[in-house]
Amino acid sequence: MKKQKTDVFLLVTIILLLVVGFLALATASIPLSLKLTGNATYYLFHQILFGLIPGLILGFIAFKVPLNKVKKFSIYFFIFSIILMFLVFVPAFSKSELGATRWLDLGFVSMQPSEFLKLAVIFYLATILDDQKNRKKFLAFSIVLVLVCSVLILQRDTGTLFVIFVTSLAMFFCSKTPIKQTLLIMATAAVGFFALITFSPYRAQRIFSFLNPNADVLGASYHINQSLITIGSGGLLGSGLGLGMQKLGFVPQGMSDSIFTILAEEVGFIGCSLLIILFLFFFFRVVVLAKKVDNQYLKLMTIGIGSWIIVQTFVNIGAMTGMVPLTGIPLPFISYGGSHLIAELIACGVLLNISKRHIL
Repeated sequence: MKKQKTDVFLLVTIILLLVVGFLALATASIPLSLKLTGNATYYLFHQILFGLIPGLILGFIAFKVPLNKVKKFSIYFFIFSIILMFLVFVPAFSKSELGATRWLDLGFVSMQPSEFLKLAVIFYLATILDDQKNRKKFLAFSIVLVLVCSVLILQRDTGTLFVIFVTSLAMFFCSKTPIKQTLLIMATAAVGFFALITFSPYRAQRIFSFLNPNADVLGASYHINQSLITIGSGGLLGSGLGLGMQKLGFVPQGMSDSIFTILAEEVGFIGCSLLIILFLFFFFRVVVLAKKVDNQYLKLMTIGIGSWIIVQTFVNIGAMTGMVPLTGIPLPFISYGGSHLIAELIACGVLLNISKRHIL
């Protein structure tokens, strides 16, 4: 094995995504910051203090740590993440928003454990898919996936469930397992998805709003209609950074899940296209890295991280543009929220670590 330099193209892409994210947040967060605190930059600096700084510190540690230690402790990280997921149901620690219980309230700060669960699942699945034989792989994979899906269903977090499922399936498929096992998992998931819609009125309503967004424009379809209006009003070049009007309370969750729409209004079609190209280039560099890694465990981890970021990106953008049903997941590197940014920066530290140490 030959020590090489870090993938500079990947590093620069990550930095550019962070820069775009903080520019977008700086403009999208102004109205709510002024309304709730009287300070136009409150949420911007909150993201820096509780997202960027700890994310960079932990990401640097992930960049430096020997990766065999990540494998050794992946089971403990996974168990710890599952415990945190169940802690949100304990009244003393729980914090509910929009009818969903997904946050831990630690007093001085709140966190969303599902963001770290994504990372924990990737680390642990890479371990078991590397160590086990085919039959045991299928059993171990199924147990992990059922456990994770169950707790996410309890939290009513279908968006995260979908992202983790697709990411996990990509890792399973790339671990050289029989194709019939992958097809069986997909068929089982399709049945489960149908059952979720059938027995959950609010999920069925989201599907209905997706299929017919004009049916209830002031009710269930309000969010998607406002998102489309905001994106459309940006035109080709946008209204100018900081000059958009829809962030003044018209678009729900404008600085978090819907930040892409605010950006679209202000930088237009060209600006959004460049952002999407950045995400695609990030994924391209991850694919290049995965092909070069001569270690099955690290290859699976690389595939998992790349799949997670790109799937979540296009689920978020797809939801805002009416291509998929609305889901409450952030746009990686861009949306407000310290938990997801910290998890993503740790993942990036791991990718850069792999590129530096483990390419032949």
